[in-house]
Amino acid sequence: MGRKVLLQRCCPTMANDSLSSLPLSRLKGVGPAAAAKLAKLGLHNLEDLLFHLPFRYEDRTRISPIGSLRPETGVVIEGQVMAADVIFGRRRSLLCKVADGTGMVTLRFYHFTAAQKNNLERGRTIRVYGEPRPGSAGLEFYHPEYQLDYADSGLPPLEKALTPVYPTTDGVSQKTLRNLTGQALHYLQAHPPQELIPAQLLDQSGLPSLTQALSKLHNPNPDDPVSLLLEGKHPAVKRLVMEEMVAHQLGMLQKRAGQKAFHAPRLSGQTLFEKLQASLPFALTGAQQRVIGELMGDMARPHPMLRLVQGDVGSGKTLVAAAAALAAMESGYQVALMAPTELLAEQHRDNFRHWLAPLGIEVHWLAGSLGVKARRETNAALADGSARIVVGTHALFQEAVQFHRLGLTIIDEQHRFGVQQRLALREKGRFDTANGSQVPHQLTLTATPIPRTLAMSVYGDLDTSVIDEMPPGRKPIDTLVLPEGRRPQVIERINDACRPDSGRKNTQAYWVCTLIEESEELQAQAAEATFEELQIALPDLCIELVHGRMKAKEKAERMARFSRGDAQLLIATTVIEVGVDVPNATLMVMENAERLGLAQLHQLRGRVGRGGEQSYCLLLYKNPLSLTGKRRLAVMRDTTDGFIIAEEDLKLRGPGEWLGTRQTGDLAFRIADLVRDEALMEPAKDVANKLMHDCPQWVEPLLRRWLKGGGISQISE
Repeated sequence: MGRKVLLQRCCPTMANDSLSSLPLSRLKGVGPAAAAKLAKLGLHNLEDLLFHLPFRYEDRTRISPIGSLRPETGVVIEGQVMAADVIFGRRRSLLCKVADGTGMVTLRFYHFTAAQKNNLERGRTIRVYGEPRPGSAGLEFYHPEYQLDYADSGLPPLEKALTPVYPTTDGVSQKTLRNLTGQALHYLQAHPPQELIPAQLLDQSGLPSLTQALSKLHNPNPDDPVSLLLEGKHPAVKRLVMEEMVAHQLGMLQKRAGQKAFHAPRLSGQTLFEKLQASLPFALTGAQQRVIGELMGDMARPHPMLRLVQGDVGSGKTLVAAAAALAAMESGYQVALMAPTELLAEQHRDNFRHWLAPLGIEVHWLAGSLGVKARRETNAALADGSARIVVGTHALFQEAVQFHRLGLTIIDEQHRFGVQQRLALREKGRFDTANGSQVPHQLTLTATPIPRTLAMSVYGDLDTSVIDEMPPGRKPIDTLVLPEGRRPQVIERINDACRPDSGRKNTQAYWVCTLIEESEELQAQAAEATFEELQIALPDLCIELVHGRMKAKEKAERMARFSRGDAQLLIATTVIEVGVDVPNATLMVMENAERLGLAQLHQLRGRVGRGGEQSYCLLLYKNPLSLTGKRRLAVMRDTTDGFIIAEEDLKLRGPGEWLGTRQTGDLAFRIADLVRDEALMEPAKDVANKLMHDCPQWVEPLLRRWLKGGGISQISE
């Protein structure tokens, strides 16, 4: 089949998407006030409403005998009121006894009126919905929904379908949402939405139509497998998830195409890096050589490189970045390297100075702590081009900083920066040419391995390289999980290992605390208190203390003393998550390890094991330990593979939490779940590529449906 025929089949003239064009004000009961409240939920039109899915269901289709009730299960019961009395105890309450011949149960109301009590007459038929819980009078319903019979009509018929429960907000009741959704579903049957992914591109075998999927999710039958609906395993859910994932991948493709539309300088040259390699006391790993080759290929093209380099702690990412930087400088362009903290930026500065000084290249420095005079001199050198490379923090994209000829930006721990911050640095090197706008190449680094699904969904606009090989001679860190009660033995072990007269060669250790000051609320050992305690317990050791509230200069001095070997033990907060490399540090103790996420635990552990000696990490925890805490510590004990740890961390914390301070707008999934729906990510990517190529007319409607007018595609990078 030729492409022309395929286009005709899958891209007919499209009608307006009627669901999105109909405001909620068209529904009965939605005036200006109600519309404003619904807007707080992101509901503006019929499509918004239909894609606002229940998060659970209640079964109000059948009556359960009172004698068979089980605690905390939503049920409908029906019986006769036996008594209704006001009880005066610690709290005044209305107790209503209901019986049905199989048993008796209590309804308890703390908030009630005299009319309510009077209506609960003995012998009257009552239907109750709620979750019974153990109480002082046996099983009790607390403030349940109920209906009473009326002489003229009796009780209404039971529901024919499961009752959906929706995410809501103040002023919008479940009853309102159910009513409005019912109206929208009625309209849906007569005006089915467009199928925006043609059958030729998406194998829909076993999947319902969009109309069928939405109807099922809002109005499931009593015999439908509710667990499958709620767990996202039902075909109706998968139908929507697949379309949403395709839309997100399309957004990424559009964003990527927009970025690649810019021009960039062709950068090449290997002479400087070959000189650097010749001076190194070690050979590059195969993974480093492969990734450097990928960078060189990108930078030789006339469009901006957008590459993310992932590598575990100690895998040699910085040297890979140095290769790219030297190629840019050899081509006559400037390089800017930005890190999220001064501590990490200082480490990069020192590494680059060590490597580049023999090549006659001065590494400039720009950070918040820099004095006015030094800052002025650095800015002048960047503006006239005499500064070939600068390392710094957020100070690099301040208005006063102007580059002469910026060709490459390197961003470390890029997940800590938002989109706008990365854009600000790129704009420093932007200028117009006869061929259009030219921008620098961009290399981003992370020592936090990114789970595959997250990389595909959040960083899908970037090419990705992985340094999956550690330098030879590195031994896996041996990790032990110990209760707080073993603390005295741990202190004794540090003394034996680090005491200058122990016979061991310059052994050093970290002791990591999660807080600076005592906190009864968190019950965490503070660094200050631990420092005082260990000074007394370990009189033969020289001990330093470092935490985030210290001035940068003092912190740097103390870290330097530890790095030189003048101190055997460093007490620190998590500020050392990114810090200087100390090859002699072979022992780490982490207190209250159960309070830290897996990614942070892994980063901290990477501070040891930087030399050839066997290293150890001791994770101290306090009981009682939660199930999540047990699972987290077990993962740390059983593996040192950063990618396995990252996958487990994603499962435990979810994508939003996992990303931390990074902007998470790219992850605004309405239905899809990155962990649950991982298997659908790759097929969705394939469909998006085919759709972009063969049926481009469908792209914008999909983006409008799922990303509210473009979402990711609107980010102009």
